[in-house]
Amino acid sequence: MPRPQPDAHDAATARSSAADHSPTDRGTRPPRRTGTPGPRAADLLADNIRAAILAGDLAPGTPLREEELSATHGVSRHTARTALATLTSERLAVAEPYRGVRVSLLDDDALIALQQLRCALETEALRIVRDRGICPPDVDAALAELATAEAAGDWPATLAAHARVHLALVDAANSPRIAEEYRRLDSEMHLLLTHVRPAYSPGALTTEHRTYVADALRDPERAVRAHLDHSTRAIIDGRSARSPRM
Repeated sequence: MPRPQPDAHDAATARSSAADHSPTDRGTRPPRRTGTPGPRAADLLADNIRAAILAGDLAPGTPLREEELSATHGVSRHTARTALATLTSERLAVAEPYRGVRVSLLDDDALIALQQLRCALETEALRIVRDRGICPPDVDAALAELATAEAAGDWPATLAAHARVHLALVDAANSPRIAEEYRRLDSEMHLLLTHVRPAYSPGALTTEHRTYVADALRDPERAVRAHLDHSTRAIIDGRSARSPRM
């Protein structure tokens, strides 16, 4: 008996099934890309401007104009505007009516307000650490990183290591809210250290912070205030010395 011939529908189905299971499909088709997209252009631009501010390449009060940033970095003005909004939210830049956006001055009033907030958060975190008998697990490594960065004359690494010393103390309290609020100050604290940089000879920052850590773990109420008052005074005195005499 002759074998029945498949109708057109069955033939199409068979061809589709064969294609779906062909060696070419199984072994050589390029895999679908599932990776996450890279940083946005606005984030990269904000990173570049932030680095220039913290390195001292963009002095306090320097105008940050959308059109100039757009032309210099090859981005749209919308991208430049978004990057400036990020820096403004971090208080590294300030938007002034009729004057546009400028690098933050961190003037004396702003400096004192920042240090007061740092004092409140860090003192409470260290009080918890002391009262619970906690030994901050990461502070020695952070101090070692600070010493290495200072010895190498690597200012960006010094900024990062200095932040890790203070964060190691705050994080040891295991208080998520305190840690979260403290991290919001990170960029301003970097800017503060850039302002205080002329007051420190190489290695002095590490020496000061080794003493600070030991004192703060014993008596946070006194040590934190004394430490921050010292840096505040160093910045204000340095400004007075550099300002022209009348």
